[in-house]
Amino acid sequence: MRHLLIYIKKLREFAGFKLYVNLVGMTLISFLEGIGIFLLVPALGLIGIFPLDTSGIPFVSYLVNPLQAIPEGMRLPVLLGGFILLIAGQALMQRKQTNLNLEIQHGFIRYLRVEIYQGLLQANWAFFLRNRRSDFTHVMTNELMRVSMSTYLALRLTTTLLFTAVQIGFALWLSVKLTAMVLICGLAVAVYSSKFIKRSKTMGDQTSELAQNYIGGMTDHFNGMKDIKSNMTEAKHLTWFRTLCAQMENNLVHFGKTQSSSQYVYKVASVILISLFVFLSLEVFLIPAEKLVLIIVIFSRLWPKFSTLQANWEQIAQSLPAFKSLADLQRDCALAKELDSFDISSKRKPVRMGKGIECSGIYYRYDGSGSSYALHDISLSIPVNSMTAIVGKSGAGKSTLIDILIGLIRPEKGEVLVDGESLANDDSFSLRRSVSYVSQDPFLFHASIRENLLIASPDASEEQMWEALQFSASDEFVRNLPQGLDTVLGDRGVRLSGGERQRIVLARAILRKPSILILDEATSALDSENEAKIQNALDRLKGRTTIIVIAHRLSTIRNADQVLVLEKGHVIQRGGFQQLSADTKGTFGKLLEFQAGVHA
Repeated sequence: MRHLLIYIKKLREFAGFKLYVNLVGMTLISFLEGIGIFLLVPALGLIGIFPLDTSGIPFVSYLVNPLQAIPEGMRLPVLLGGFILLIAGQALMQRKQTNLNLEIQHGFIRYLRVEIYQGLLQANWAFFLRNRRSDFTHVMTNELMRVSMSTYLALRLTTTLLFTAVQIGFALWLSVKLTAMVLICGLAVAVYSSKFIKRSKTMGDQTSELAQNYIGGMTDHFNGMKDIKSNMTEAKHLTWFRTLCAQMENNLVHFGKTQSSSQYVYKVASVILISLFVFLSLEVFLIPAEKLVLIIVIFSRLWPKFSTLQANWEQIAQSLPAFKSLADLQRDCALAKELDSFDISSKRKPVRMGKGIECSGIYYRYDGSGSSYALHDISLSIPVNSMTAIVGKSGAGKSTLIDILIGLIRPEKGEVLVDGESLANDDSFSLRRSVSYVSQDPFLFHASIRENLLIASPDASEEQMWEALQFSASDEFVRNLPQGLDTVLGDRGVRLSGGERQRIVLARAILRKPSILILDEATSALDSENEAKIQNALDRLKGRTTIIVIAHRLSTIRNADQVLVLEKGHVIQRGGFQQLSADTKGTFGKLLEFQAGVHA
């Protein structure tokens, strides 16, 4: 319930004055409905069922006295006309209140979507290393919709409670004894039905877990569809999917059965209560017929509201885990926040280094205390406008070192210095604005080549785009595409080969005109001819741009100014390419010898 109250408070902060107008409207609608019920007495009196002078019923005398002043032949038309106006006015208010409810509900959904997505964008890179991407999708789709629906139900619950309170007030006005009896019976049924709410909460936990597994599994399967097809594991994945879908079906059916059971209890209780109500009214309390009719009408409309309250509570209880998921994600984003405002990063001027980057005693581990260090006592220097190559076996810590160098993650110990100044949090934004990063797994958006390039430099001209494409040896194949720059690349650039994707991403990086260019195995998918072209282009950048290259193919870093060799998080060798290759007993020499033997 704590998490539900958090989002009720958020709803109040979002809706503000509209929410209070909504609540006042609900109260007024309920009051008008009560007056409409009271109009039945003078109407029935005019027909002759009750005496028109019904003074035993509160409020009715105020309706009867003006009627008696009207000529007898006009009383019924006037009364019915008033009844029509009252109900029409109530219906109009109900319509406006429903529309306002919709505005509040869907506006609140938008508000939460933007708030959560902004929180994710403001979180640091370490946060994304700790969490699964599909879990974010799950929260922002399934859980968010459950939260928004339950928030809307909370509004409806408020409407029902107000209506119930007003109608109970009228009923108490008519007969305290009968009303007390109905309320006691209703309370007894509610206490009995509380077990359905607890059961709904348990099923809600299962719903969240199953939906999370569904989204996560589907994301993994679609990302790995090539492996599934090539390894002929379709049957295995289909079995998994069928099992999960059956579990989801059972969960929803079980919840539906729980709701139908609670509704059954209310229907049976209502029959018993009405029978007992009529018997006691006529035989014990000797309630006048006109009062009895009014009370029956009131409770015939009121009892279904008890059933609605129960159903709404069950639905909200089933959604409580979604509230918790949403609140937990927002809390984790807030704890991992690195940006208080997007203006901080956009207004920071790019760094123009005069000396270079230094690392001093860097230690880093991913899972905190208890785990081994991914980087251990790293101290190094990267001179400005030089080319530095970082090599080593898989898992040596190369990518982790890059993430620390550009301020994506912060070291547990030690510091990064840029031109002798410590890389503070805000300074890391300035540094990142100077960096272009090309990963081993190049990512392209499902958009045209032009749109993918303009992400890096929104003001770039077409001529500048072609220059960047020429630099990355991709201009020729782009010109041969059906729509050239306007060719849509598909999901993650699937319509291009791996080498073509790498070249487009490299062109995008160059278009940004970075001070620091980082290539993380960025030529691994290229053939020898295109790799040679890019190597020549990189050589032309030397002296103007600081280039950091992570490479497994050591032949691609022959022109590096310095080579750093990592092993198990330690820098074990450093020096020029020729210097390290001459040391045949060193790790670099052995790696070079092994690769030469493989390609021989």
